[in-house]
Amino acid sequence: MRGIEITPEHPVEELVELGTTAEQEGFDTVFASCHYNNRDPFIALDRIAAATDEVRVGPGVANPYETHPATLASRVATLDEASGGRAVCGLGAGDRSTLANLGYDRDRPLRRVLEAMKVSQRLWAGERVDHDGTFRATDAGLNYEVGASSDAPTSDSESPIPVYVGAQGPHMIRMAAKHADGVLVNAAHPKDFEWAETQVETGLAERPDERGAFDFAAFASVSVADEAEAAREAARPPVAFIVGGAAPPVLERHGIDRERAEAIGDAIESGEFSAAFEAVTPEMIDAFCIAGTVETVADRIAAVLEFADSFVAGSPLGPDPREAISLAGAACDRATRE
Repeated sequence: MRGIEITPEHPVEELVELGTTAEQEGFDTVFASCHYNNRDPFIALDRIAAATDEVRVGPGVANPYETHPATLASRVATLDEASGGRAVCGLGAGDRSTLANLGYDRDRPLRRVLEAMKVSQRLWAGERVDHDGTFRATDAGLNYEVGASSDAPTSDSESPIPVYVGAQGPHMIRMAAKHADGVLVNAAHPKDFEWAETQVETGLAERPDERGAFDFAAFASVSVADEAEAAREAARPPVAFIVGGAAPPVLERHGIDRERAEAIGDAIESGEFSAAFEAVTPEMIDAFCIAGTVETVADRIAAVLEFADSFVAGSPLGPDPREAISLAGAACDRATRE
């Protein structure tokens, strides 16, 4: 996979332009991030699908807290139908700070994501589902066939819609390797992917053969521009969100002060975004974003791909989103060519 993530902070018409630019620049998958305070990602993805020919489209990543997993499964299946079988489902535990704004505790995240994935796959297969775990469903089913619009053949063991689990911690990565079609490891530094590779291998050791191939994808925040400093400044907002939700072992791996990271998370949760962004240090940008010129970004992507199978360029992309997508495409070309 050579993917890109767009953030629905722009008008839908502009998001469509970004999606079509991504296809023109050789990206094969377009994800839309999912936060209640941005525009609806599924509307944006539907419009992007209508304006493109081949790119896969999907949430990157949706969470099974603010939307019931059965409802989320139906929304992804509807996107698959509307796009002619091009949907991919990015599923994860969600951002702790924004979920807290909505009153969700994000309890038992690994179990919730696993159960949501398994129930979704059963619904997509045409089953009626009874479930009593981290959520409940009684005789739930979809009143339409999923995957009928796709020309791609599927075997009995394959879901018509691939599921990628968004992950950062060891248990979620291992679970994804054992159960999902792929993992989107939310990191940007090669040392994180070297560590994640071990977690993937542990999960794959328990993966049944009938589940087929697995894609270890780097889901890295990228900010690229002709001027390095402009790219680094544009990286502050996403890095703040990443730092604010990062687990202590991740912070320790990069020598990031835990108290400062917690203060950034508290500021985000309180809606004090400017304060959170200003508190981001150069060391945080180096650890949690691939930021700089095309040459710098290409070198870092190449280093990441020493461990990961594929790459998704995540937000912010750069100070000029459309130009940044083109530059990110050039960086991916350079990284895989050298």
